[in-house]
Amino acid sequence: MTPFRLLSGLLALGALAGLASAAEPPAPSRVTLGPDNVLLFNGRRVFPIGFTLAPPPGARSPRGVEGLKELREAGALTLRTGPTGNGSWDAAQLVREREWMDAAARHGMFTMPWLKELAAIPNAQSPKAEKLRRIVRLFQGHPGLGVWKGEDEPEWGKKPVPPLRTAYEIVRETDPHHPVWIVQAPRGTVETLRPYNPTYDIGGIDIYPVSYPPGGHSTEKNKEISMVGDFAQRIGQVVEGKKPFWMTLQIAFSGTTKPGKTLRFPTFPEQRFMSYQAVINGARGLVYFGGSLPATLNERDSRLGWNWTYWDRVLKPVVEELGDHSPLQPALTAPESKLPIRSSHAGAGLEHCVREAGKDVYILACKREGATVEAEFTGLPAGLTGGEVLFEEPRRVTVENGAFKDWFGPFEVHVYRFRRP
Repeated sequence: MTPFRLLSGLLALGALAGLASAAEPPAPSRVTLGPDNVLLFNGRRVFPIGFTLAPPPGARSPRGVEGLKELREAGALTLRTGPTGNGSWDAAQLVREREWMDAAARHGMFTMPWLKELAAIPNAQSPKAEKLRRIVRLFQGHPGLGVWKGEDEPEWGKKPVPPLRTAYEIVRETDPHHPVWIVQAPRGTVETLRPYNPTYDIGGIDIYPVSYPPGGHSTEKNKEISMVGDFAQRIGQVVEGKKPFWMTLQIAFSGTTKPGKTLRFPTFPEQRFMSYQAVINGARGLVYFGGSLPATLNERDSRLGWNWTYWDRVLKPVVEELGDHSPLQPALTAPESKLPIRSSHAGAGLEHCVREAGKDVYILACKREGATVEAEFTGLPAGLTGGEVLFEEPRRVTVENGAFKDWFGPFEVHVYRFRRP
């Protein structure tokens, strides 16, 4: 008996009746894309930070707190779910998916179920297509559903576009309230990646630069961690400003965990730089990969099922700066500003973006590899006399005639907030 017939039989016999017929909570989730490519979860503008994979439902942190609760309190919002490894959308996975969604909803988070074997549908009238429709219908009203994840790294895998587009259209016709997200590998060109645009609403690339030797995840010449910005620029060119994109960044990956490889994690300065560089180059969300890989877990974390050591030492402070509870949140969910702010070292590896929220002007800036420089920023609005350097308090900068100066070392990040009178 095929997996689809087995699933159909189980549904028909009522073995999953509790899943299919249980009354949904009164507020199904709604995820929409704003005209400025900012995402709205239940009408609220967000900069989503998520994990592939997060701590399992019910699993505890070293503090005895449910893991998802601790991630949410730091400012995280999303978690990739769906089948993993050799798994598929069988009856057991449906039960597991409900557990994930219930746990996410309990803590104000949202799942991103991977469609896995259902991400490519050659024929819209096939049994496989009907199975996809059934699964989407089953979960589309759940308050813990965020976005559907389509095919994984399709350009690198040379996956034909039409079956991916058919799957995408089935999902969106069946569930118009949850977008589809696709992650590409750090491969291909703008020209080879762009044909996949009709298969998703939210684009993305995964890139993991920290390894021995450095930069092994990419085949490009740049082997520094600044390759994050390179690939953010690439996917930005692919979507042409018409779709948002997320960047998937590294906790760990196969290049640091497979036999013969040396385990290596990004340090706090590296992770902070990569995260901000992604934002500065247009990312509207971040996903961190590898926190659940068994090869990365020490003895304590193996019992807990997740890399809490890396979370505590490195990732939590980064999420607290960029997550839902950060003082930077208004800037992260604002459209790009049209203020003509320029940097004197833009050609020497300095990158920045400008956001306005209310009366506040924010500048997020970072420096690639190279020499330490003193940069000057010009073009600030009249009336500003100084600004805060967020997360470096009590440091401030002084503005004179719409300009200020500050120092940047290699892979350094500064975040400025200027309050208009």
